[in-house]
This record gives sequence, structure tokens and C-alpha cells, in this order.
Amino acid sequence: MSDPASVFSEPNSFTAPLFEQLKRHPKRIVFTEGEDERVIRVAGRMVELGIGVPILLGNRKRVFAMAADLGVSTKFVRVIEPARSSDFQLFCDRVERIEKYRGITGVDAESMVSKPHYFAAMMVQYGQADACVGGNITPPAGVFRPLLHFIKPDANVPRVFAVTVSVSSNLSHFGADGVLFLADTGLIPDPTVQDLASIAVETGLLAHHHLGRRSRVAMLSHSNHGSSPTESALRMQAAAASARDKVNVEQCDIDGEIQLDVAIDPSAAEVKLPETSRKAPADVLVFPSLDAAHITAKVLKHIGGATNYGRIIRGLTRPAAQVPRTASEETILGTAAAVGVEASHFRDLHPEWSGE
Repeated sequence: MSDPASVFSEPNSFTAPLFEQLKRHPKRIVFTEGEDERVIRVAGRMVELGIGVPILLGNRKRVFAMAADLGVSTKFVRVIEPARSSDFQLFCDRVERIEKYRGITGVDAESMVSKPHYFAAMMVQYGQADACVGGNITPPAGVFRPLLHFIKPDANVPRVFAVTVSVSSNLSHFGADGVLFLADTGLIPDPTVQDLASIAVETGLLAHHHLGRRSRVAMLSHSNHGSSPTESALRMQAAAASARDKVNVEQCDIDGEIQLDVAIDPSAAEVKLPETSRKAPADVLVFPSLDAAHITAKVLKHIGGATNYGRIIRGLTRPAAQVPRTASEETILGTAAAVGVEASHFRDLHPEWSGE
């Protein structure tokens, strides 16, 4: 039998600091699709590293049998069957009250709460878990819908969006630390100026907290500071200006609209936009559309060989993430660590939110 830990990479410039923080402050991470070999291996690895308490949703007998076959210890791993949980009726009652408040009658609360993605969202919202990760089996819409339905939105973020963290030690011009934050990779097809400004600020702050330094945010376009005044370029330009008005300059430097090579390669910046050539490579790339961001994330992973983590959901009052169905154990583990650390620093990321 192979060593379950052998499927994981050595901690990298993104995950190593996450693991160190979580060893000091472990978090409870609920995985919505626990009947998956990858998730079971991740759960065992989390316990082995001492970074958190994994909570797997699924059939208990099946999960424990799978773990035994894989040679993964289930010590300190919780497995919950939603419909048999001690919280099941409590969550059903809360669903009925929520839907009644929304003016919706006749809802089948038991059917809804028995679904793992809805159950996990309620666990996180009501403090039974610190963060949740899903999507390793279910299409994205099946993950996003319960989160948006039951987790309270952040009033300071106009629309919920998603961030993919891409890491590479081999590709050139890959951020100052081999880490790039890409947004929005998941939810808003055609973001407005307001959306883009919010995405820039929130992702810049996320990068600032993860990197432990001032982050540089690039609002990407085919244009450089007015060189091509198309509607798309003007939208990115306006979003950059709006974002700069909203952010603490000691935490984030926001530039745009600029081309990708200018954002990440100082030699290209020196030729095309000399006033930016002395800046560090961008850490955050904000794209003009969902298509551009999503395609870029896939190109970096499947052609460039980068490791992607997330998508980390932003704009909710609790940490959550959606991983692709093709996610490796490494991606799931790093994503879980990212939302775990986000739970630790949520007050820093959202100082205005009172939690009420």
C-alpha cells in the first residue's frame, strides 16, 4: 500500500506560512463531499500536520471503510451524516424561519438540510465549523447556490466573487513570491466598474494578509494608461481610480489599466510604461471579465504547470471555497488551509463587520 502522504507536495511559498499559522490556531474545516478518496487523504494529512479538525459529510460506514482501504487514520476526523446529525432538526427549524421571513412557504426544509452543501453552509453560518470546502464532485453551481443562500453576505462587498491563487516556482515573472491572486475566476461574467473596484480592493487585502506585505494589484487590459480608449479599457481605468480611493495605500498599490506584461515584467514596463518599471511585479491580477480570468487560471495550471488553490469565495461573512472536480489532493489541502487562515484573520480582513 502506498504512503497516503506521498500524493502531497512539499509546502511552497503559499502553503508553508498557512500551515505554520494553523499549527498555532487549528480550524474546523467541513468538506461537503467526504466520500472521495482525495478528501479522505486530505483529512488524514490535516491531522498529521496538526493544522485543523476535518469534518467530512457523508455516509459514516462508507467513509470509514474507504479510509481503512486507503491506509488513512481517522483519528480526530469527524464524519457526519446530515440527516442523522444532532443539529439536523435545529437547522430545519432555522430554514423554515428564514424562508418564512423571505416570504417563501411550503419549503421542504428536511430535504434541503439533508443535502451536504446546504448542511455545510449552515454549519459555517451558525458556528459549527470555521470554513467549508466543496466542489470536488459537484459542479460549481451546486456549491455556490447553498453558500449564497445561507451564508450572510458582507455588506461592504457589492457582489460575491471568487479568487484563484496560482503558485509556481518555475515560471518566470510569477509575482514577487511565486504567487499570483487571480480574480474574478468564478461568479461575475461581466463586472461593472463598481464590481471591479471591489474585486481589486478585496483581493488586494487578501493578498496583503497572506503575503504579509503591501500587495500590488494590476487592473488588466489591452491598454496602458489610456493608450487605447475602448469601452473595456475605460472601465478598467475607472475601476482602478475608484479602488485607489477605497484602499489603504500601505496595504495595497493599485495600478491600471495596464497590460499583463507591463504588470508582471519590469523589462516590458520599462519599454511601454517607464513610470511603472521600478515597481515590483504584480501580486494580484484583476481581469475585465470572468472568461479572461477563468481561462488564464486554466492556462497557468494545464499548460504552465502551476498549482492552483481555490476558488476562494469573497463577499460572504464566513470563509468558503469551491475546488474543481479535477482538483488534486494538494489543491484541496492548500485550499482548506487558505480558508482556515482566513477564518483566523477574518476580523483583520473585515474590520467593519460586527458579526451581529
